[in-house]
Amino acid sequence: MGTVGELLRQWRQRRRLSQLDLAIAADVSARHVSLVETGKSRPSADMVLRLAEQLDVPLRDRNRLLLAAGFAPRYDERPLGTDALAPARDAVARVLRAHEPYPALVFDRGWNILMTNRAVDRFFAGVAPDLLRPPVNLVRLGLDPRGLAPLVVNLADVRAVFRARVRRQLATVPDAGLTALYEELLAPGSLGDDGPAEPGRSIAAESDVVIPMIIRIDGRELRLFSTITTFGTPMDITLDEVAIESYYPADAESAAYFTDGAVSEAAEG
Repeated sequence: MGTVGELLRQWRQRRRLSQLDLAIAADVSARHVSLVETGKSRPSADMVLRLAEQLDVPLRDRNRLLLAAGFAPRYDERPLGTDALAPARDAVARVLRAHEPYPALVFDRGWNILMTNRAVDRFFAGVAPDLLRPPVNLVRLGLDPRGLAPLVVNLADVRAVFRARVRRQLATVPDAGLTALYEELLAPGSLGDDGPAEPGRSIAAESDVVIPMIIRIDGRELRLFSTITTFGTPMDITLDEVAIESYYPADAESAAYFTDGAVSEAAEG
């Protein structure tokens, strides 16, 4: 695991901060930060958490910092289905329902789908059954040729967005499972990789909040973008790592597909 000082130094370097930058942000001396990183000073649990907060360390890794410093973890990790997380789960469910008739889903840090609304169901009709066995992985579902990939017109664009997002995750928090997923589905030459994006097919530029996607289904071409929502101040590891992805129509024709009578009835049935 490494010492708490070594781990803090790694996080500081990932955030591209100097010891002085971190010290100013945490309202401590640069000398104290240096002593902690070199192991010459044993930080208190509160100091570990103060530095971790300024470094925007995920809750899972804050527990690791505490353990490395000789303290008990502070943050629980409970499944989303437990009673303890019922208020948060109910809030997420309300968000999903409110977004109908448009699709929305919830996934964790490994891109495993935890919840969906009813509008998502019709897109799963032609997916291979084994891809729908829990845990259903959003990246695999979207890029596997037996999944949604045949429906996505601008698949290379979508793959590029997934690739950039997972790379950023790995640059921030190394993870063996996420690395394996990247090598399987996102690395150049991986499963279904057809090369660079086709010019002119994207409906929007790549960014952290808008995913360009053009889907051909039921004889119609849908143009969608999505937004990502996360919990603002989570105190549980599960909530810290989940996100809601909500899809929106990018034009009137795409909106009509979801709001016409047939699709609305399917979502309500």
